[in-house]
Amino acid sequence: MSTVDQPFPTHEIRERFGFWKRSYAMLLKEFIQLRRDRVSFAMIIIIPVMQLLLFGYAINTTPHNLPSAVLIQEDSDLARSVLKALENTAYFRFLYEVHDVDDFDNLLKSGKVLFGVEIPRGFERAVRRGDKPALLVAADATDPVAASAALGSLGMVVQTALKHDLYIGAPPEMPFEIRAHARYNPAASSSLNIVPGLVGTILTMTMLIFTALSVTREVERGTMESLLSMPIKPVEVMFGKIIPYVLVGFVQAFLIIGIGVGLFGVPVLGNLVLLALLSTLFITTNLSIGYTISTVVQNQLQAMQMSMMFFLPSILLSGFMFPFAGMPAWAQYLGEGLPLTHYLRIVRAIMLKGATMQNLRYDALALAVLMLIAMTIAVTRFRRTLD
Repeated sequence: MSTVDQPFPTHEIRERFGFWKRSYAMLLKEFIQLRRDRVSFAMIIIIPVMQLLLFGYAINTTPHNLPSAVLIQEDSDLARSVLKALENTAYFRFLYEVHDVDDFDNLLKSGKVLFGVEIPRGFERAVRRGDKPALLVAADATDPVAASAALGSLGMVVQTALKHDLYIGAPPEMPFEIRAHARYNPAASSSLNIVPGLVGTILTMTMLIFTALSVTREVERGTMESLLSMPIKPVEVMFGKIIPYVLVGFVQAFLIIGIGVGLFGVPVLGNLVLLALLSTLFITTNLSIGYTISTVVQNQLQAMQMSMMFFLPSILLSGFMFPFAGMPAWAQYLGEGLPLTHYLRIVRAIMLKGATMQNLRYDALALAVLMLIAMTIAVTRFRRTLD
């Protein structure tokens, strides 16, 4: 029998079977390990489901029923018809009725409304006389996506709706004009919206990851036991971990704002000291959340995964990428529980509107409450970890 005709040697057959047997053993081991790693296994399920639900139900690029206010200097039948016609466009939802210009401006500055309609004195009489008065619609254009569609609906839809209130049949011309005023961002520049938002978005991502990894790294390297053997309290460990990253956050915020002002012409109309104080509040809140994450996870991979799980809804539900006012009510309630939502309002209002603390009381208080909750949970979880 020749060498070519000889069957495979027994050791080669064993080697081939051994290869598949060892590969199967490794595959089985990885599945068992993945099943034991509950955090990673949960991320495999939660992240795609969360993305699908948020993009499918919460995100709306053509928002409707946007919060609006009306400054009524004349209460007449025609004025009410104007408001009803605006509401019929499905873009405006009137939540506030004011009679003072300062209240009107404060509602726009604080972000409580995105639109304000001013009906001047003598409006109906001027229309009847044929003087063609002007109706002012002021829009908060710091979010151009939310404002553009609504402003675009004014000319045709509102005029068509009002024809029947003044004439029977086709009128010769419209009896008044609508003047749309895009405040705070008249050119609808996207950089004026994005650059201030990037301050909060980048700080959220980096502060969460830095803190979560810094504590988890100590546990993995075994240095946490040495640290805890020292005469130091858990809250002192937490502050020692957090404070250096507050300074890192300041450096990042300074770089982003500086580049935004220098390269993109983003204005800073408000008080920089107020912006720095509220930024400190926001940074501390995110660091506390990151510290809480570090007490839940067991390794750095899990810390990254949980940080991303928190960051994903933050960037989608805060109003950074999509108009907050256009989201359904349940998504807005979730967004109100995220620090980034309130900080985006703060940083945009201070930089683009020149807002003061009086205009930002709600968002500042919300950030303070979220910070206290996050710090309490972080300290409590850390103490339980020690026990």
